[in-house]
Parts: sequence; C-alpha cells; structure tokens
Amino acid sequence: MALSSYYRSFSFLLLFVTSISTAAGGLLGVDYGRDASNIIPPQRVVELLKTNGIGAAAIYDDDVGVIQAFRDSGIKLTISLRNEKLADAARDPNYAGTWVREHVGNFFPATQIEAIAVGNEVLDKRLDLAQYLLPAMQNVYNAVNNLGYADRIKISTPVAFSAVSVSFPPSQGRFRDDLKNLARQLLDFLQRTGSYFMVNLYPFITYRDVPNIDLDYFLGQPNYPGVRDTANGLIYKRLLDAQIDATYTAMADLGFGVSDTPTSTTVGASLQSGVKRKIAVKETGCPNCSRRPRRNQVTTAGGILNTSLAEKGCSLGNAQTYNRNLVERMLSGQTGTPLFPNSDMDVYIFSLFNEDLKGGGESEKSFGLFYSDGTPVYDMPSFSAAGRSSWCVANPAVGQQRMQAALDWACGQGGADCGPIQPGSACYEPNTVEAHASYAMNSYYQKRGRGAGTCDFSGVGQIVYQRPRQLCEVGRNSWCVANPAVGQQRMQAALDWACGQGGADCKPIQPGATCYEPNTVEAHASYAMNSYYQQRRHAARSCDFNGAGQIIFERPSFGNCDFPSSK
Repeated sequence: MALSSYYRSFSFLLLFVTSISTAAGGLLGVDYGRDASNIIPPQRVVELLKTNGIGAAAIYDDDVGVIQAFRDSGIKLTISLRNEKLADAARDPNYAGTWVREHVGNFFPATQIEAIAVGNEVLDKRLDLAQYLLPAMQNVYNAVNNLGYADRIKISTPVAFSAVSVSFPPSQGRFRDDLKNLARQLLDFLQRTGSYFMVNLYPFITYRDVPNIDLDYFLGQPNYPGVRDTANGLIYKRLLDAQIDATYTAMADLGFGVSDTPTSTTVGASLQSGVKRKIAVKETGCPNCSRRPRRNQVTTAGGILNTSLAEKGCSLGNAQTYNRNLVERMLSGQTGTPLFPNSDMDVYIFSLFNEDLKGGGESEKSFGLFYSDGTPVYDMPSFSAAGRSSWCVANPAVGQQRMQAALDWACGQGGADCGPIQPGSACYEPNTVEAHASYAMNSYYQKRGRGAGTCDFSGVGQIVYQRPRQLCEVGRNSWCVANPAVGQQRMQAALDWACGQGGADCKPIQPGATCYEPNTVEAHASYAMNSYYQQRRHAARSCDFNGAGQIIFERPSFGNCDFPSSK
C-alpha cells in the first residue's frame, strides 16, 4: 500500500456482492505485512495472534513458509498473487493451476485459506496490467474450482477507493467514468463466482487531506453528532460508514444491488428491508507515528512521537482511539451502516506491525498495533469474544450438504448436546438443516469455551456477536414472523389465510387498532402469522405458511406493537 496525497487512494474492503446469512456479526482480523527490520518469525506471529484473540490475517504475497506456519492454527488466512505474476497467470492456465496447487492445494484446509487476492490496486496504480486482471482471476478461480474448493475460497482483487469518484453524499456514490467498464466486468465476475469486492478505506487520509473534517468523525467517536447525507437525510457518525455506503451505491449505479438502492432522494422502504449484505473492511487503520525510542530518549505510551515528522492526524493517541473504537464496535455486533442498518461486516485492521522498511512518509511506516519484535505499540482490547457474548451459527451460503455434514459431526464425534433438536423436543422447530446445524455447532462452540477454531467446521461456521434471532435456546420463547425475502404477494397470501381460514386474531391490525401501524404487508402478515402460531402452541409446521414464515427467538419489533407470546 502507498498512501498518496489523493485522499481516496486506498485498497482492500471485502464487500459481499450476493445475499448472505441473516445472522448478525463479523470477522475481526489484521493485515500482516513484513517490511520491517528484526521482525519476529511467522511461527511467533501465529502465537501473537492467538494470544490476542485475532482470528484472521492477510498477507501480501504467497510465501509458503508463512502459509505453513498458519497450518492447524484455526486462524483464517488471505494470500496474494502479486502484480508481477498477473500476466503469466492470465496467459497460461497451467501457470495459474501450478500456483494454486503449490500455494493452496498443498496446505488447505489445514491452513484455513479464506481468500486469494489476485493483484493489488490494478485499477489505480497499475492500469497497464488491467488487461491481465480478469483473465488471471478466472484462471485462478478455475484452478481452485478444479480442486473442489471454489465454494470455500473467494477469488478477488483489491481496488483502491480512488476508483470511486463521487464519495459524498454517500447515497450518490459513483465509480470513475474511465473505470466503469472494468468495474462492471469485475463485479460481474464476483457475482458469478459468489465472491467479494475488495477496497481499502482510510478515513485518516480524508481527515489529513480534506479541510474541515471533524476529528471525532474520522475516529468514529460514539458521541459525535454526525454528518447529514444531503440527498436522503441519513446521519453518518463515522466517516468509515460514509465510505462504505458510497461504495455500495457506486456498485448499484452499475447494476449490482439496484433493488437495495433508493431511486429518489428519500430512503425507500425497500432499502431498509432489502437484500442482506456483508462487508469485510480488509484494510483500515490509523498511523501512530511512533518509533522505538533510542537509549535515553523520553518515551510516550511505549514509543517516541516524532512530532516534527508527524502528518495531521498521525499520532499514537489517534491510532489507539480509532482502532479501539473499531474493535469495540465489531465485538458489540454493530456491523450495519446508515444505508444498510442490518448488514454484516468483516474488518481487517492495517496493520499488525510498524514497518520501518516501507517507503513513504512517517505515517506509511507506523500503522502497526505492534513493533516488529511483538511488543505492543499501545494498549488494545482483545479481538476475541472472551468475556463477551458470542455464538456460532451455520453459514447457509455453503449449501445444505455441508451444513448437514457439520451437524452430523457436531452431534456425533463432536459431542454436542443435540437432545433439544430431536423430534418433539424444545428446539426441533424450525425443522431445517440450517437451524439444527446452528444449534449443534453453537453447542460445541460454547462447550469448548469459544476457543480459536471451534466454530470453523470446515468453513461452515461463523461467529456472531449479537444473539441470533433464529437460534433456538432451551427455555426461550419463540415467535412466527414473515420472511420478507419471499415477496409481498406471498406474504399477503399468508396474511389472508391466517386471518380467514386460519382463525388468527387479526382485530389488532385493523385500521385504527393498536397494531395497525406500521401499515405494511410484512408487519400485518407477521402479526397474523404469529397469532396463528401462538394459538397452536408452537406446533410443528404451524409457522410454515408455504415457506413465508420463519421462527425467531427474539421478540419482534414492528413499531409500538406488542406481539403476543405463549409466556
């Protein structure tokens, strides 16, 4: 990465193009660069990550020694095919196949390779390589697919945020005109292969280079009043969120995610309840401008602050505040944005180490959470869920066969407590592979103290930090609500049946009654379906409604309406 003076020039956010799980939460990791003197070896890095509860890392090359060091660690790893190998990978499928075999086939799944980044910032700094980018990605994907891993390893490429020419207001985000064709082709590839859109976001650079950006806005301080999107009125309390939503709307402008984007200056209802998204910010952070002190120098919070060299915003205090706020936010499960409040988000903090061998100014060398010998630059909270509530659930994107395999292993060899999901037991309903697999996987995860790697299940599991609405727990009440993904026509049919033939108590959703507002098909259908479900004391399939219903274990929230329960 090179931090140019152009404030939008960044790289690496993982944006899920397709719909994903309804469970809220996200992955928290670090970017592991090695341009530093006296840096600790990869084996010690793995131990450092484990000690600090860091469950994911990304490297910027394909060093087999590093890939081997992560073997059996339980830590997810992103590897890279560097720019200098792009042309060969594009021209020769055999070259790409050999590279994949040597760097993926020889290690996966013992090394949990999460993604392959093909090239780096080609659409920004290396347009001369643009002709090779998509052919190389396709050849790498084909090679991974030939190994049978295409549904478990994502293939993408980091795009600099400079590709977004309009970033404010966020609802008007647009890609640069000269890059729109390439971006459209890239998004099409990612959508076809079920992969990520990668872009890096550095609010620090915006604060440094753009006048009148508030410090608290850049740092993501919880008490900041916010900045208003002048087009739709949404309030942004974090600059990072504004950059994420600008990227979303730039994608929508090219036809990807259009159904989630308002077509007017107001926020439509379809925006708030549309396709669920997941974002993984693969590179974001703040430099600390702190170097290891020489003998007899006065230190500040573990390092010497080079005030004569420091750029605006580059300080140890700002770095600690930005990254601490980000970690606390992720561990609390607050992964949504103003435009997509229900979305999930993965975050990779740049970077693990201060890298004194990098070119550029002071900031470029001092993004690290640690010095190269493994000692911390400043105090940070653990990245793990230790001491915090967390759950392990199935990712339905992997398919029923793999979820079933995880369920069978957890209930068998894993020793999970699967009694409650047997027929007639408290958590048998909903009787779906996803629900049962999530219950069993979470039982295994909790029994093993939520340790590193105990929610992997060969890529089926994902850790979330908010109680999943659809995860049954013995003793908890349940409700039946409409699944908005089925569309208004099927929700209306379920509403009509429940209030008619089903005999649900629908008086509270009549005009002027207590639950008439909000006057939407989803809210009214949910009330009627829940009335039917509760009347039948949660009987099997009483929340099916031809696939329009879903059982949840958290009281529904539709305005001020109180949904009845059996308790």
